[in-house]
Amino acid sequence: MTEDFDKVCSEALNNKEEFWSNIASAITWDKKWNSVLDTSRSPFYRWFSGGRINTCYNALDRHIDDGRAEQCALIYDSPITNTIKKYSYKNLRDRVAKFSGALANQGVKHGDRVVIYMPMIPEAVVAMLACARIGAIHSVVFGGFASHELAVRIDDAMPKVIVSASCGLEPGRIVAYKPLLDEAIKLAKHKPIRSIIVQRDALVCEMKERDLDWNDAMSEAKPHNCVSVDATDPLYILYTSGTTGQPKGVVRDNGGHAVALNWSMGAVYDVKPGDVYWAASDIGWVVGHSYIVYGPLLAGATTILYEGKPVGTPDAGAFWRVISDHKVSKLFTAPTAFRAIKREDPAGKLIKKYSMPSLKALFLAGERSDPDTLVWAEKHLNVPVIDHWWQTETGWSIVANCLGIEKLRVKHGSPSKPVPGWDLSVVDEGGKEVKNGEIGALVLKLPLPPGSLLTLWNADERYHQSYLTEFPGYYQTADAGYLDEDGYVYVMSRTDDIINTAGHRLSTGAMEEVLASHPDVGECAVVGTNDALKGQVPLGFLVLNAGVNREGDQIVNETIQLVRDTIGPVASFKTALIVERLPKTRSGKILRGTLQKIANSEPYVTPATIDDPEILEEVIIALNESKFSTET
Repeated sequence: MTEDFDKVCSEALNNKEEFWSNIASAITWDKKWNSVLDTSRSPFYRWFSGGRINTCYNALDRHIDDGRAEQCALIYDSPITNTIKKYSYKNLRDRVAKFSGALANQGVKHGDRVVIYMPMIPEAVVAMLACARIGAIHSVVFGGFASHELAVRIDDAMPKVIVSASCGLEPGRIVAYKPLLDEAIKLAKHKPIRSIIVQRDALVCEMKERDLDWNDAMSEAKPHNCVSVDATDPLYILYTSGTTGQPKGVVRDNGGHAVALNWSMGAVYDVKPGDVYWAASDIGWVVGHSYIVYGPLLAGATTILYEGKPVGTPDAGAFWRVISDHKVSKLFTAPTAFRAIKREDPAGKLIKKYSMPSLKALFLAGERSDPDTLVWAEKHLNVPVIDHWWQTETGWSIVANCLGIEKLRVKHGSPSKPVPGWDLSVVDEGGKEVKNGEIGALVLKLPLPPGSLLTLWNADERYHQSYLTEFPGYYQTADAGYLDEDGYVYVMSRTDDIINTAGHRLSTGAMEEVLASHPDVGECAVVGTNDALKGQVPLGFLVLNAGVNREGDQIVNETIQLVRDTIGPVASFKTALIVERLPKTRSGKILRGTLQKIANSEPYVTPATIDDPEILEEVIIALNESKFSTET
């Protein structure tokens, strides 16, 4: 415990400009700002206007200048290729400076866009930081994304250069990226002038006239110095997952982003320079941007880039091996990863194979962390398990138990309290605050703190319509939840996932929480289905733990009774199906909206972000084989 949490929160909300000005002094500025908070174009607020900065300098060169050139900055751990590589701050900086020169050789300069379409390899991190070094704007697209989706993003961002690789690697299969990239460029109206390609040993791809080999680009380049940019200049564009048609490109700035992420590493995660921090995610998602690349490096920590899975590379002990090998102090991953591990190793036997005294805390985010998964992790890891809640748009934690400020009491099912700087309310459909314990829309009072989205790329009006119009003066999170009497936040579900059953507004998240507590249930999802009498009724999908051999009907009946006993008959929870797998995005989010459409026999489009489309067919078969039907 270093400070009083409530005191810090009060300072952040009541004296926000002084609060963030003090925090901003922890990083290096080329020119100090004219104003901490620029309100001249409200509600398009800007932080540190007039200031000049370089994010790459603060993430790499600053630590070298401070005498920590030989400290490890990046550990690349790939169980798929059986490779472990370590990069010091100096080594990583030199590679980044060289690739910055390679981009400059292709005409890339301040303000130009570069699309990065890559697997989890060190060159991807180098490419991101190289863009930041020369003031270019990167847009990372998840490797292996479908050609059409990539083409849409190319047309929106209009990159001068695309950086990619010959392939990505999944357990047991190779995903050829180059044909997907070539098709995307063919489909796109905008044509990049060059594609720089990393040729991987697993698959060497054919090169075209537009293509340049990464090694050739590096050999021809000279190191490039950092380019000073305005604090309000864009650092990156990140397209929100699951978009169809015109995508939503979240824009992050340089100054506010660096200030917020640097501070969050200490305040939220209690990470100090030299600590080994591991966000087990992908650079294609916001977690990868914020907490694989920028956050840990800004804070002078060692970050891990992991090319593997929580299970299957080679088993459900993969995470424990990485923690043990690299002395990880803090692990951040999605609850779905832990549910997968728990499902394969419910007794936690594989945990006992590894010594992990370095691990001090586990952080979960990305999906609701059901209490049963939290309790399982606490029991087997014997460290604090901290749920926290944030979004692609916010860039860092909205609600968290800030271990670096004051460790609060953990309440299972709650990510704790709003992080200093975030002013959260729970409101009804008319924008009026509701009583503690009542579910409503979770909204954030404007201006949002540094590090949150500035706008949507080339779409200010869409940004305003999407986030700021429903509740004037507030940012609409599109999540629903409630506050308890102690000010703890409970995020129950997306506002779209609140179902209306005979006039009762019910949270599917609350039902999932109950289902997950059943000892045989490894994962679950609840969606609302159409009902002629009640409007909507819930339908549960259950994935059982490995090794369960009891009768499925008996387990289903037990879960139905469990919901009835815990929530009550008002839930009208009378149907559940056992399925082999749940459809998820590649970042681990369950595709509840798609499940709902399938259950209601409505037309649906297979989401571009889906990890395995075959799972949808499995769900359809399970529904057809059951007696379940909807009356519309």
